[in-house]
Amino acid sequence: MTGRALSRLAANGPFAAHAALAAMAVHAVPGLERVDVGAGLVERMLCFSHGPGLVRMQVSDSGVTVEAPAAVLPEAAARVRRYFDLETDLGQVRAVLARDPLLAPLVAHRPGLRVLGSFDPFESAACIVLGQQVSLAAARTLQSRLVAALGTPGCDGLSLFPGPRRIAACPEPELRAAIGLTRSRARTLHGLAEACAAGLRLDAPLSEVRAALLNLWGVGPWTVDFLSLRALGDRDACPAGDLVLRRALGMTTSRDVLARAAGWSPVRAYAVFHLWTEIGYEAGDTPGR
Repeated sequence: MTGRALSRLAANGPFAAHAALAAMAVHAVPGLERVDVGAGLVERMLCFSHGPGLVRMQVSDSGVTVEAPAAVLPEAAARVRRYFDLETDLGQVRAVLARDPLLAPLVAHRPGLRVLGSFDPFESAACIVLGQQVSLAAARTLQSRLVAALGTPGCDGLSLFPGPRRIAACPEPELRAAIGLTRSRARTLHGLAEACAAGLRLDAPLSEVRAALLNLWGVGPWTVDFLSLRALGDRDACPAGDLVLRRALGMTTSRDVLARAAGWSPVRAYAVFHLWTEIGYEAGDTPGR
């Protein structure tokens, strides 16, 4: 593929660009993506129907300008639009969340806060598995090692995330040695890759995906809830077991979190993102554990 082109994607209403960039920065995987919050620039490799390509995103309060190989620009633009949740009309979201005295000032402060999604559901699922029960810094180290060991080199020092067949073909002992995984974590990652390589579609109906994932060894509610929020498009997802979310609410059990979040339906994911952003992404904490 030769030649690059631009597509300017406007947000449907306000867009909290700095908050989005801050969230991306704390989760950015070295070797896979680069995020420059000050410059508003995101760069990463993606695999398209026509092959791999380097995508650059210039993020501002008005939306996102996408630069990609011309042959894949429409596909790249569609994925970026979904990732940044640019099409959602946030009016209903704000109306629901503003009824909660804890969330009302957060919504007023960031009326354009959107739920960040996923560029690739399998990538997100694998990264979430690697983030189970470890700090975000440790998770990013493991994710970066996986990219270095099994990813496909791309452009400008960035690589493609390895697909499920690539990971499934790597024996578990080699995964453990290359990435520094525990035996149980390697088993979970390998099992996820095998399931997806064998036909598990993460873009299937949400109830089917959740049931299939929960049947995998080592995959529990936190993993599935977090993936539902970030990659499966569930705008009512609520990862009640998340430590930062519990801290934000001053609660210690998932049951208490779910009871507190009942009034946020059907947009609980937006409430979660507001809380993560307030005490996490823009305050130096690490949501998503």
